Amino acid sequence: MIKRTIYFGNPAYLKTRQEQLLAELPGDEEVKQIPIEDIGLLVLDNPQITITQALLAKLLENNVALVTCDQAHHPAGLFFNLDGNTLQSQKFKAQVEASVPLKKQLWQQTVMAKISNQAMLLRSQREDYKYLDTLAKNVKSGDAENAEAKAASYYWKKVFPDFLEFRRDREGNPPNNLLNYGYAILRAIVARGLVGSGLLPTLGIFHRNQYNAYCLADDIMEPYRPFVDKVVCDIIRANGRFLDLGLTLKKQLLSVPAMDVIIDGQKSPLMNAVQRTTSSLAKCFEGSSRKILYPEFTY
Repeated sequence: MIKRTIYFGNPAYLKTRQEQLLAELPGDEEVKQIPIEDIGLLVLDNPQITITQALLAKLLENNVALVTCDQAHHPAGLFFNLDGNTLQSQKFKAQVEASVPLKKQLWQQTVMAKISNQAMLLRSQREDYKYLDTLAKNVKSGDAENAEAKAASYYWKKVFPDFLEFRRDREGNPPNNLLNYGYAILRAIVARGLVGSGLLPTLGIFHRNQYNAYCLADDIMEPYRPFVDKVVCDIIRANGRFLDLGLTLKKQLLSVPAMDVIIDGQKSPLMNAVQRTTSSLAKCFEGSSRKILYPEFTY
């Protein structure tokens, strides 16, 4: 089942009754109803949205990723269920006790998948991708030679049109704003998948920032980033330099969870693919598998 992404950008009063999300909008006599079990991601992007505690509890019970936005309309906070899996403590234990060699192997697979997907996106943009293709095939355990950084330096010079004079910087000029928004949505989806697989999003296999509550989400989202980049490429192709993050562009970025991707030889919505990725990671921690399932970028 494809979970829905729901966005509220106007004032609203959100409550629940009979397993439904009920939305009362000013000036609209009709109360909108959405089955809570159908929701995967809920984005609240207006300071005049009111949400009841009962609805929050229902959303968390159904492992909905709830994203709140700040005054600049950028995602600022994530809410997740603390009890997302029936074997939670067992899976936590396996994750915490994972050996350093295993983590290095998992990070190697992650970097290989990320660079390979970056290469295929460049290929789809008719840019030279062979350097990245070679890098992806030669990533060492733990990415000891920092292939990820080498790939990023090359990739960001090629992926967007020259007229943008792009530099990847969170606070930089567009399309950095689009990337930031898309990655925030992606991060929420991945964190949701990790919780659903019984894992702690805080304990990363590579990222270790003591101030970051989502280190593992930041690890596992890496091979998915090029799918966000593809949406941004499409936006640039249609809009040129006009890249202000308005409702139309947000709607395109909010389509990321429903994008079709190929994972393990099968087509799947990206949100479902993330769940397969996080489930495979849990199996790696438990010792029943040695491979994380990641999507492959195709065109």
